[in-house]
Amino acid sequence: MEDTSKARKNNGVPHVDSDKLGFLEDLVKEHGSPLFVIDHEKIRQNYREFKEHLPHVQAYYAVKANSNPEIVKTLFDMGCSFDVASMPEFMVVHEHIKYMPEKIRQDWIWDKIIYANTIKPVETLQALDQYKPLVTFDNIEELKKIKQYAPNAGLVLRIRVPNTGSMVELSSKFGANPGEAVDLIVEAFNMGLVVEGLSFHVGSQCTNFENYIQALQLSANIMREAETRAGKKINILDIGGGFPVRYTSDVKPFKSLARKLNAEIKRLYTKDTEILAEPGRFMVANACTLVAKVVGKAVRDGKPCYYINDGVYHTYSGQVFDHCNYPVKAFKDGDTKLSAVFGPTCDAFDTITLSAELPDLELGDLVYSENIGAYSHASSTYFNGFPPAKIVHINR
Repeated sequence: MEDTSKARKNNGVPHVDSDKLGFLEDLVKEHGSPLFVIDHEKIRQNYREFKEHLPHVQAYYAVKANSNPEIVKTLFDMGCSFDVASMPEFMVVHEHIKYMPEKIRQDWIWDKIIYANTIKPVETLQALDQYKPLVTFDNIEELKKIKQYAPNAGLVLRIRVPNTGSMVELSSKFGANPGEAVDLIVEAFNMGLVVEGLSFHVGSQCTNFENYIQALQLSANIMREAETRAGKKINILDIGGGFPVRYTSDVKPFKSLARKLNAEIKRLYTKDTEILAEPGRFMVANACTLVAKVVGKAVRDGKPCYYINDGVYHTYSGQVFDHCNYPVKAFKDGDTKLSAVFGPTCDAFDTITLSAELPDLELGDLVYSENIGAYSHASSTYFNGFPPAKIVHINR
């Protein structure tokens, strides 16, 4: 779905190429609406971009961003590794390797999957232990649980780092206090466990690159002190996710961040340090488009109001859970007015926007939102009996 001609404009508001809109309209005629369109070539392009700018960093796709099995398969075929945070996510990845011989499958999981949720149910640890996986922890109680139920796991200690300026802050829920980090590592070794790495997360959609710089410096200091006190070298550094998507033009390009990361990693770490990352949003956000239909209209306090067949309980859930805004755009041309757009449920909370610039729309007209691939459809519900948008996969 690449643009092949100049973008249209609607009273000064840029729209996507008319050929693409025609293509989306054809999909709706065939499949109905709402429609969640996944462009797999764009996912492949994103993966290639990540590897081009961070060639020495192994990408572990954060399945939570969008756990669609076909997305996982596309990245699996590209050679991607995976960050999972639940057994259902683990099983989505496992589906692509289940026919491998047992020994090869175990080696693949050991090398290509990290279970990056710092709090794990006992049943999960028992199920994972046979694979000797990488698992994260950030407190002594989780360490005791791992010792009892998954003693063969390789451990990665997650530390708390600055999340200033990130769209979704994570440090208040996850991460050991840096001052306690070395004590936890030493305790793990004393318990007969193996700490293989250190990890951090600077917060989702991180546009403050200084977070990464501080986190890399902090991690290097902890790893050096841990080696001195425990007498064992830690060889893995997981720099987490947070790699920003250019939802708006003021977000700096990924290559700018990559230059800083490459320079700091080279300065602070030895060549034998294995660097991991957990890109989620970066891989899928701009690869998906939502197409919905106007099912109702009204005028309230002089403002046009449109009701569409998707909303915040469905694909627009990212506006609630991900603090993200997805502009609603029209397929048709015309002078625009400031308009409200609501989802289909009978809950006033189901408000997509009160400030969309839209032309006069009629029942049955189509609208769309781009860059809606991350933390959106994955959170869809069946509230009020309305099903999630139908998924259509595009491979070019």
